[in-house]
Amino acid sequence: SEVPIVNIPTTTYNTATASPRLYGLLLDYFCLSGYADVMGESESSRTSLIRDKLAENLAVIRDNISESAQRVGRDPEGIRLVAVTKSVELDSIRCLLELGQIDLGENRVQQLIQRAGIIQEQNARRTMVDSKELPEPRWHLIGTLQRNKVKQVLPVATMIHSVDNLRLAEEINNRGSKINKPQEVLLQVNCSGEPQKHGMQVAAVGHFIDQLSSLKFLRIRGLMTMAAISDNPESARPTFERLYELFLETKMEFRLGKEFKHLSMGMSQDYQVAVECGATILRIGTAIFDGIESG
Repeated sequence: SEVPIVNIPTTTYNTATASPRLYGLLLDYFCLSGYADVMGESESSRTSLIRDKLAENLAVIRDNISESAQRVGRDPEGIRLVAVTKSVELDSIRCLLELGQIDLGENRVQQLIQRAGIIQEQNARRTMVDSKELPEPRWHLIGTLQRNKVKQVLPVATMIHSVDNLRLAEEINNRGSKINKPQEVLLQVNCSGEPQKHGMQVAAVGHFIDQLSSLKFLRIRGLMTMAAISDNPESARPTFERLYELFLETKMEFRLGKEFKHLSMGMSQDYQVAVECGATILRIGTAIFDGIESG
């Protein structure tokens, strides 16, 4: 499982499925029962190893981003790194936040909600005992979003990367209006032409943006795409270049202004090429967590 099984007398709890409040009660149990003292030293050592490895991996990635940006005359400060945390434990997420990596990406709505709730609960408890709070994460939903999950995800998602149809956009707008939250979104485009991939066709983007103009609680911040999986990073270049061209065409035609500024493209295998092609958001998981067991 992604999150450790916690064994306490007579009962076994899986923290991956526990509610944030139950998770907090379990933490209290450990502190009151003395389990924390027994386990503290080994857990602290393990956490330290995770933090050190994450810091090392992040440094390499950021150096690569900087070098790629400089090759094409870009400022690396304008490129946001989203750590895709879908297959790692909560310990690794906490370490990322301690290291200042606050942009976190999840593929599944339920996992995003659970993890956001647990981090929030832990921060509240840290405040109660005068411990240092973790930085507030910015959660990105990078996977497919179904309309019946919009109500759940809106309160916690900073940005939704996968809007590709009108009914979904309308549902986000309607739910946003009810909680008075304008929602930042990216429009997912299938630039690779693969039939199995989500995202609208390139030719449909202009008409789609026109349809969204009346949705007052939708904030269109840019475009997203996924390149075909390949061992050769250069094979992704045509896909990324097409999204960049589409971004410029769309921005000019619809006069979208400075808030339409993001290109979410590039993952562990091809992020350096994505930077060279204009990416402002990189979605990276494997390269960040390399050398760290997923539990």
